[in-house]
Amino acid sequence: MPAVRRTRLMETIWKAHRWAYEKSGGRIGGTMMGMPVLLLHTTGRKTGAPRTSPLMYLPHGEACVVIASNAGEPKHPAWWHNLQANPRAEVQRGRRRTPVVAREAQGDERAQLWAEVLRREKSYAEYEARTTRRIPVVVLEPVRA
Repeated sequence: MPAVRRTRLMETIWKAHRWAYEKSGGRIGGTMMGMPVLLLHTTGRKTGAPRTSPLMYLPHGEACVVIASNAGEPKHPAWWHNLQANPRAEVQRGRRRTPVVAREAQGDERAQLWAEVLRREKSYAEYEARTTRRIPVVVLEPVRA
């Protein structure tokens, strides 16, 4: 599938996707372009309000890896700014919600994860080409009780 661009139409589609995922417990919208999808529940850094973002992810052991590509836009996505302000969040896969803590992958780990994401979904290479910013590779690790 070709890489998408952020438009009003795409924003509407993404909102509908989130709604369908939430209502169906992930039966609808649980995969996209051959990758699994999760809902990331964060806290708004400015408002403190709950925010939910559907994101494709790469399973990585017990963790999930998400990419802050923002479709190659010049600015990071709001969910990444929210995680930078408060790295504690929840991921929802299907109906199951898991508390997580976010961290940005660095060095060899980032290179390996980025290569795996590109192998699974080629559109990320186009997103990278569209922007001058370094796209964060974010590891969402389950919080241990």
